[in-house]
Amino acid sequence: MRKVLRLVVLCLIVNFMQAKSRKNILFLVADDMRPDLGVYRSGDPVIHTPNLDALAGKSLLLKKAYVQQAYCSPSRTSLLTGRRPDTTHVYDLVHYFRQSGGNFTTIPQYFKERGYNSIGMGKIFHPGRKASEFDDPISWSRPYFHSDENEAYQGRKHSWRAVSKDEYNDKPLPDIQLANKAIEVLRQVGPAAKRGEQPFFMAVGFYKPHLPFVFPEEYLSLYPPENIKLPKNGYIPAHMPPIAWSKYWELLIYKDIAELQVSGQPNTSLPRDVVMNLRRAYYSSISFIDNEVGRVLQELKTLGLEDNTIVSFLGDHGWQLGEHGEWCKHTNFEDALHAPMMIRVPGITDGGIVSERLTEFVDLFPTLVESAGFTPLTLCSEVNSTKTILCREGTSLMPLMQNPTRKWKSAAFSQYPRYLNGLLIMGYSVRNDKFRYTEWVQFNRKPSFKPNWNILYGAELYDHTTDPGENFNRADEAEYHDHRVTLMGLLHKGWRNSLPPALEK
Repeated sequence: MRKVLRLVVLCLIVNFMQAKSRKNILFLVADDMRPDLGVYRSGDPVIHTPNLDALAGKSLLLKKAYVQQAYCSPSRTSLLTGRRPDTTHVYDLVHYFRQSGGNFTTIPQYFKERGYNSIGMGKIFHPGRKASEFDDPISWSRPYFHSDENEAYQGRKHSWRAVSKDEYNDKPLPDIQLANKAIEVLRQVGPAAKRGEQPFFMAVGFYKPHLPFVFPEEYLSLYPPENIKLPKNGYIPAHMPPIAWSKYWELLIYKDIAELQVSGQPNTSLPRDVVMNLRRAYYSSISFIDNEVGRVLQELKTLGLEDNTIVSFLGDHGWQLGEHGEWCKHTNFEDALHAPMMIRVPGITDGGIVSERLTEFVDLFPTLVESAGFTPLTLCSEVNSTKTILCREGTSLMPLMQNPTRKWKSAAFSQYPRYLNGLLIMGYSVRNDKFRYTEWVQFNRKPSFKPNWNILYGAELYDHTTDPGENFNRADEAEYHDHRVTLMGLLHKGWRNSLPPALEK
């Protein structure tokens, strides 16, 4: 027993000594942010995100990064553990991975256990007792911080609201509070990190642009009403199976939307002015968050920590903003699954690197580990990794920093659950360079957590070479039969069969 204790103590000392020379990590997350950033798109309208655009210019910018499920807790759990939803067993907001999946090591926990000062604030894990036992305490070195809530900003009376300067100066918006706290903490931990005494892992989770879209009113001036456009495809995809649809309940709970008495059913729509106002408010919220991110990054630079700090930024999933008449997330459409992700590694990505290769959010954990100079994580066992505390189901993106056009994953995998007449149906979706293919199948929860591919409730096949808006489901068209067979094989074989060549075999 004494030998074991001595070994544990020795390992802790070694980890601490090694950590002294490591780079810091600033881990930034925005809630419900789709890739509506200047570096991802242009026009209709121009999106004003100067700070994130500047960060992208010094980062590996991933143009085709996909989440594993378009819902807050499942997506965050997946990326923070480096495991997919069928491993974490988290598909909703009420299951905690340590109880439902396994006692998996998280990103902040990993660095904490290796001598880092691990600090969390805002929305990193989905908050609350059920989803994370109040922000997964084992992951952090100090008490967790949440902004003070204000009913005027967080209530369900309005789906969006522009706040006057007098009001938010008197009662700071939650994300302003959060940026202020991040700056305060950087000033506290920065000197020790700069002296090489103890690096930090600091996670800052901004709450917007999550509903309600509440932001300082001055951001409206960036988006004049005449510049706001309606979605080009305000109708459901042709031949879409009904199970693919989400009733966008998350938007319907707001009083101003509920008063419209819209049903949320397919091929119904919100009034034109409501759609335009929501889109304008969403863009304004993104620019607001860009400003708060910029304040934190500026402080990092002011403290002389910029060149010794890895910075990652991501949105936890995409968001539907009236495309297909759909809103919020909760689907397997491209707009819900595609999200921004960028990683700055000083000395490696300084000139800016852009990759169009297919990547997944489970790739972030192994990337941060390797970029900080630690031993690469091992791939999780194919048999059963439930009892394995530390392993990965993603792939480190470091090779893309060396060659952003190298051969990479052949597909990205996502999923979303539905209930139909009491049965749990899982929509499994695979995205390759040309197509998105989805099957809605019966799902066996306990004990296997596996799909029954033989019981099919709907299929979708979208050809992104001719139909990037996913407006025509080709799954049952004879012309696409061979493509469907190929994509079906890709989906059923799963993510392990689509790993990068030479890296994983």
